[in-house]
Amino acid sequence: MNLHPDSLIPSPPASTPDAGTPPPAPPGQEEALAAKTEEVKRLQDRLLRLQAEFENYKKRMAREKVEFLKFANESLLLEFLPVLDNLERALVSTRAEASFAALADGVEMIVRLFRSTLEKFGVKPMEAVGQPFDPSLHQAVAQLKSSDGSENHVVDEIQKGYFLEGRVLRAAMVRVSRAGSSEPEDGPTREDGQA
Repeated sequence: MNLHPDSLIPSPPASTPDAGTPPPAPPGQEEALAAKTEEVKRLQDRLLRLQAEFENYKKRMAREKVEFLKFANESLLLEFLPVLDNLERALVSTRAEASFAALADGVEMIVRLFRSTLEKFGVKPMEAVGQPFDPSLHQAVAQLKSSDGSENHVVDEIQKGYFLEGRVLRAAMVRVSRAGSSEPEDGPTREDGQA
């Protein structure tokens, strides 16, 4: 027997798969892969629907916000219409009677109605005269020498201040006392010391 060295090398099997093709899948894996592919498609479809719903929600909320802001003050404005009605009636009656007393009574009635309307919405006037000066509540526009020696107290109110639900809506514009002689000056002195 003549042995050739090449004959010792085993011959490759007859059906070796090509390195570029995958081996055949065991049974059951193809079904699992198909099921997973369907699940991925279903989840992608669901995600697209959720994104579309969210975009629609954002657009709807933006429209509702614009609508809300447009009509947010509706109840407040409805409360002010009777005030306007009374002002118009006062003007008509004043022209008919030409009486300043009737005008004064009409305006006083309107002021009361206006205040009660504001109070319905949490707006209350601020009491400033005689109170210690507080920069968070008062805006000082002038200083006056005090005859009684008190300093930093509100002497006079130029424009009334208001609270809205306990928070400052508008600070009161006031004149503040400063210590000094009771001799009158040429004019009121501003808070920064200039005449």
